[in-house]
Amino acid sequence: MPEKKPSPTVLAVIPARGGSKGVPAKNLAPVAGIPLVGRAVRACLGAAGVTDVVVSTDDAAIAAAARSFGAEAVRRPAAIAGDTATSESAVLHALDAFEADRGRTADVVLLVQCTSPFLTSAEVADAVARITSGAADTAFTAAPSHGFLWKETAEGATGVNHDKAHRPRRQDREPEYLETGAVYAMDAAGFRTHGHRFFGRTAVVVTDPARVLEIDDPHDLARAKALAPLLDEPVTPSFADVDAVVLDFDGTQTDDRVHLDAEGREFVSAHRGDGLGIAALRRAGLPVLILSTEQNPVVAARARKLKIPVLHGIDRKDLALKEWCEAEGIDPARVLYAGNDVNDLPCFHLVGWPVAVSSAHDSVRAAARAVTATPGGFGAIREIAAWLLGPELNTPATPLES
Repeated sequence: MPEKKPSPTVLAVIPARGGSKGVPAKNLAPVAGIPLVGRAVRACLGAAGVTDVVVSTDDAAIAAAARSFGAEAVRRPAAIAGDTATSESAVLHALDAFEADRGRTADVVLLVQCTSPFLTSAEVADAVARITSGAADTAFTAAPSHGFLWKETAEGATGVNHDKAHRPRRQDREPEYLETGAVYAMDAAGFRTHGHRFFGRTAVVVTDPARVLEIDDPHDLARAKALAPLLDEPVTPSFADVDAVVLDFDGTQTDDRVHLDAEGREFVSAHRGDGLGIAALRRAGLPVLILSTEQNPVVAARARKLKIPVLHGIDRKDLALKEWCEAEGIDPARVLYAGNDVNDLPCFHLVGWPVAVSSAHDSVRAAARAVTATPGGFGAIREIAAWLLGPELNTPATPLES
């Protein structure tokens, strides 16, 4: 029986410097609740064929974030961490460090950029397969384009990829390809020999143009946050991902409306399904906290009925949440926080699972890692409980629990 050929070692290198002039701390900037470096790591770890993922950085916070998402971190020397340093130098340094540490040679090396937030694992896997199959020596992601390019000359504008006297229809033109900058795959030995990312036979990994965005300035980052709810695959946490659930009140457990009587007393509407969900979370042993800016007896009354603690009348919800986590011995990275408005954003940046209800403000949905299908006040908390507990929610609740 022929000996089975060992699987190739495929090393994904993600360069992520700490300095950025266009967007300060860019590689740690969150999109849908995940820092850019974390999104790149997740895309690589989820790609078929990739065996190892390394983040090359000069920044301790980036290194810590990379490790938290499952990658290794390589400290990049200052000599190759400046504005003029090439990505190739970072990849070569990481490749050397990896091979020296592991005592084995990489067969394929990838250059993966944090600045492409909508990179998919399938695209990474496709790039890897082009090299491991022998179809190409190098590969890169690119988007098809039928655009007419122009350049200005002393004689006026002239066509670059077309004759301005002849304008064929889109369907009559072969597509050209725009390099996205997201992924480059290379035969590792060839990369060492040539010292750059394009050599030998080069293959194009075709990318959906709708997903192409490279973050270079704050406007790009804002677009990425706005597009994330449309382009990201829906992701919801499981029970194993979460150690505590913290809930905003107004607009999250209510529909954000306030009813007033003649004496000015406030009334709100709560959903019985949310009470059932909270009761199920308590029975499952998950700590649940209500955290509200409003100093309102309604909030306290609801918490008493649900038999959960409440912190209300809080100006700095993020500080209160951090102190509560410290007191309870809970890692904020394992907290699910559900909210709906801009005063919840500081908490979103603190926790590992920021969740927006579907009726939340646009900026809150953009910053969330997951978004409910249900609006606040109409069972959104029960939906979150179902993500975590699933069939356990079929257990009936007593009247006082809802």
